[in-house]
Amino acid sequence: MADNKVLLSIKDLEVKFRVRGRVLTAIRGISLDIHENESIAIVGESGSGKSVFTKTFAGMLDENGFISNGDIIFSDEDLADTVVRMNGIGKSLRDKAYNKLNEYSKYEAGAAEYNEMQKLELEKKEKSDISSEEKESIDKRIADITFKRTEAFNLRQTLDSSEKARIKEIGAEITGYDNELKALHAEKARLIVERRSAALSDTEYNAEYTRRMAELKAQYNAKLDGFTLTDEIKERNMIIANEIYLSVGRYGINKRLKYENALIKAFRKAMMIGADVSDEETRNGIFDNVVFRVKFLDENEERLHGTCVLNLAKIKYSKDWNQIRGKKIATVFQDPMTSLNPIITIGKQITSIILKHQNCSEVEARARALTLMKKVGIPNAEKRFDDYPFQYSGGMRQRIVIAIALSCQPKILICDEPTTALDVTIQAQILKLLKDLQKEFNYTIVFITHDLGVVANIADRVAVLYAGQIVELGNVDEIFYDPRHPYTWALLSSLPQLAQKNTKLYSITGTPPSLYNKIIGDPFAPRNPYCLKIDTVKEPPMFRVTDTHYAKTWLLDPRAPKVEKPDIIKNTHDTLVKAFNIQGG
Repeated sequence: MADNKVLLSIKDLEVKFRVRGRVLTAIRGISLDIHENESIAIVGESGSGKSVFTKTFAGMLDENGFISNGDIIFSDEDLADTVVRMNGIGKSLRDKAYNKLNEYSKYEAGAAEYNEMQKLELEKKEKSDISSEEKESIDKRIADITFKRTEAFNLRQTLDSSEKARIKEIGAEITGYDNELKALHAEKARLIVERRSAALSDTEYNAEYTRRMAELKAQYNAKLDGFTLTDEIKERNMIIANEIYLSVGRYGINKRLKYENALIKAFRKAMMIGADVSDEETRNGIFDNVVFRVKFLDENEERLHGTCVLNLAKIKYSKDWNQIRGKKIATVFQDPMTSLNPIITIGKQITSIILKHQNCSEVEARARALTLMKKVGIPNAEKRFDDYPFQYSGGMRQRIVIAIALSCQPKILICDEPTTALDVTIQAQILKLLKDLQKEFNYTIVFITHDLGVVANIADRVAVLYAGQIVELGNVDEIFYDPRHPYTWALLSSLPQLAQKNTKLYSITGTPPSLYNKIIGDPFAPRNPYCLKIDTVKEPPMFRVTDTHYAKTWLLDPRAPKVEKPDIIKNTHDTLVKAFNIQGG
């Protein structure tokens, strides 16, 4: 896979959810490159973050979920290529951006003094307020008590009116929580008043602050007055102005104006703090906070031409997802009936997707739909075209969902446990179908599963997830026959195919950690029979085993004691090849 182009590059991804007044961190700093035409399996227990991780690729997070950090760079030449017409409005908006950038460029000359003034103001503000540590401590206590109060209130709502004693008891608990919250808010207000009063009475500090601020302002104004707008800066600003209009040109006029103004303000701020707006990464970051950036390539009198930096983690405009979801990144879910409309015919459901994303007539769409139905193995496709989903078996419905997913020939096919609801025979047929169609359509498979038998038959590479992190990554042979992380050992040890007659099936003790709280050390440490002392205090880095194999465990540190993997997963090659019918094993 190293020779294949990187199709999706995930860097330091963090995903959070707001749940009943608290914030849960479901994905914690995942970095992963997914290549063209490969099959990568995402493996882990329920709640490990598998589905949440892949939902970020297609903008399918629930409303209470959000990406708090990281990038998801999607490499697609068709989507990246961007052309916007330069009519009267376009030229006017581009020129407006150019003139504003020229005006704001003077701020770059005074960036050092501006940053010193900001630092001085922040210092004064901190002196007049409680410390960040105190605020964090009080706010955490407030959040914890608020959560407990909400839980108690919800519990009281479920009680029958005859349970008067219990209702009264919980009511007293809620009153206690209310009193605690009132006391904490009062304590926070008292501390703020004390700090503010102490800061106001510190005359020596205030006099020095005033003197230093006046000195910096004078230096700042002198730098701005002495600024000269060079041809080099003008040329740079014209390129940025072109990129601004390229990046907002696909929107309607109101959003175009809104986002252009936001980008101009963002560049003004960047220039004021001395950011190098000529630097590619810096410029990407400025654009990403508003819209994804379109790099300027060339122009003529009629149009601007550029190429997008498609950062899926930063997309805010729903219409942008319409160009990606389904058309470039498609998903096959576990239960086909959640993907199919029960009151619309199968043929209509396939053709509607083709008509939405492809430029063709209804006759052409029908012909393409029938071709797809035949490719996914639907017998008598012409006769079954006008049937409804309830007239198909579970395996046939899943084949139709695959046909719909492939109708626009996506680059990435996400398979979210698509065979779990099917019996073993049909499961094998669906897996073979996915692999066979991959050779024809050249898509990348991202397969979510907890079934290692599925992994053995479909994956080129495997990423093992635990508590929202990748704890081991390698090709399928490395994960099955040379696993290095104790969690991977535990997953493999629990395979029924490895159990001996008259022995107890292995199970992983304990439960995954709460993702509401900050995790200290290795998240698997409380369940790890090979836990080292350092596992409880410091998070392990990702250790390199080979060029393709990495594991996040302190056991791979040269200073760690040598620990052998469990006996049950030693010499498993022949057993697994036979159990999973692995081809070419």
